[in-house]
Amino acid sequence: MFDRLKEKDFVILYQSHAEAILEKDFPAAAIEIERALVDVEVPITEIIGSGGGEAKGTQRMRRALAELGWRKFNFEIKKIVNGVEREAISHEIDHVKTFEKGVIALEIEWNNKDPFFDRDLENFKRLHAEGAISVGVIVTRHATLHEGMYEFVLRFAREQNIASMDDLTRLEIIPTPKQRNEILKRVQRPRDPIEFAVAWTDKFVADKYGEATTHWRKLIDRVNRGVGNPCPLLLIGLPASIVRFPETTPEQTAAAIEQAAMESEGGVSPPQQPG
Repeated sequence: MFDRLKEKDFVILYQSHAEAILEKDFPAAAIEIERALVDVEVPITEIIGSGGGEAKGTQRMRRALAELGWRKFNFEIKKIVNGVEREAISHEIDHVKTFEKGVIALEIEWNNKDPFFDRDLENFKRLHAEGAISVGVIVTRHATLHEGMYEFVLRFAREQNIASMDDLTRLEIIPTPKQRNEILKRVQRPRDPIEFAVAWTDKFVADKYGEATTHWRKLIDRVNRGVGNPCPLLLIGLPASIVRFPETTPEQTAAAIEQAAMESEGGVSPPQQPG
């Protein structure tokens, strides 16, 4: 399974017999997940430009899954005693699909705060315990992508000749006042000043793709502690190889960054209810 993803350096990890379950009972699910992810690419301008919402790359993955019938679904579990409802709990999952042998639930965590992993894993655990799902799937940035962010951003800065705040403005990159002050403080200090591109990259990556975001190590730390156990899990790591550096003019680069920022603020929601 997932041979095409492995050829492109995606990392596949199974927990609690998920591999055997998928291979025997849900081969179609594995094929569809692979189909939705195998052609994923993220231009560097989207990494730079995505704002506070959902990144365009994540939106494309969601659309690919939704087109295959993996839709948002709200599970509701009720406890009824002598005809009286005593408790009701709901769990919303972004991508769910029903197959002949059961239900698979999938979440994409591109760049959220890392406690979202706790939410996802605990939801999968509860839903599996109630017989509502057979396998839970999480897709996130693998270590190669997470750790490669700094070099990607620095390469972008140097290729775009970013050497001042004016250069950032030219590219539609607008740091906050606090970020500006911290960058300029390091660039303009009398002792051991650093290159502007390096100072900006340091601040950008730390603020946007730091250790407190969702990435592979944070996920594996939780799984190793038993969070989500005993729900069978399929964990998929997005590799550094999905990042692209298209050849564009400065004007095209600025437009792409602005567009990425606008679209990430808008986000995307797959249609309700699984097929």
